[in-house]
Amino acid sequence: MTRRDAVNRLTARLVPLYGEREARAIARNTVAELAGIPLSALLTDPGAEFAAERSEEVAERLAAGEPLQYVVGHTEFYGRRFAVRAGVLIPRPETEELVDRVLRGERGSRRILDVGTGSGCIAASLALGLPDAEIFAADISDDALAVAAENFRTLDARVTLRKADALGGLAEAFPERFDAIVSNPPYVPESDRAEMHPNVRDHEPAVALFVPDDDRIRFYRAIAQAGRRMLVPGGRLWFEIYEHAADEIVRMLEGERYTDIAVHRDLFDKPRMICCRLK
Repeated sequence: MTRRDAVNRLTARLVPLYGEREARAIARNTVAELAGIPLSALLTDPGAEFAAERSEEVAERLAAGEPLQYVVGHTEFYGRRFAVRAGVLIPRPETEELVDRVLRGERGSRRILDVGTGSGCIAASLALGLPDAEIFAADISDDALAVAAENFRTLDARVTLRKADALGGLAEAFPERFDAIVSNPPYVPESDRAEMHPNVRDHEPAVALFVPDDDRIRFYRAIAQAGRRMLVPGGRLWFEIYEHAADEIVRMLEGERYTDIAVHRDLFDKPRMICCRLK
């Protein structure tokens, strides 16, 4: 069987779940992973022989809706490979945009905290991009803490990792004072759950995705309130946000005495990030 044959067969199995275009993209990436080659090598030599012992097992897991990143055990984020597995949110490209803005905006900062670190992708990227800063990270999930610690070790990223709940006790867990607090917290309203693709809804951790419809900015509010105790004067909050809650979050931040509030749009022109400063 050639690489092309393997891609075509896997694509056919995934089309009912993903549609032709996405199914083929997943199939190509999967075959490249199983063959141990870059995607570019697959595309330039699709006629080469393909033999992978795990191909049927992997195909079955993908056809059942399990994300490719969980199947292969890793994903790419900001030019680096991060381990991911069930129980930990898969990093998104939009979060790379948040990291890029923080790296450019916090070059002189001494101490930065990442709240809800998940796989550790934000904290590790900041630690490696801002080597003169102390980077701290928090999460409430034991699964996330284990994966984040693994990624910090593998990437040699110096991050202080602690278990803490963003909704309470954050300031007690981190008595240090921070120049910036960064967070990509849960923000998808429960009412959106049914419309989400099954590979996200049924496989990624609900605790890292969903919030109640009647309090969809609960994490932003809790972090902003903690930030009044944890940030140095003039310190900044950086959030990835739910696109439909931008105005609500801005009003909350104004009420919590933050200033210089700026909403930034992502590559799809959706309001996706907020930066503000503590008075």
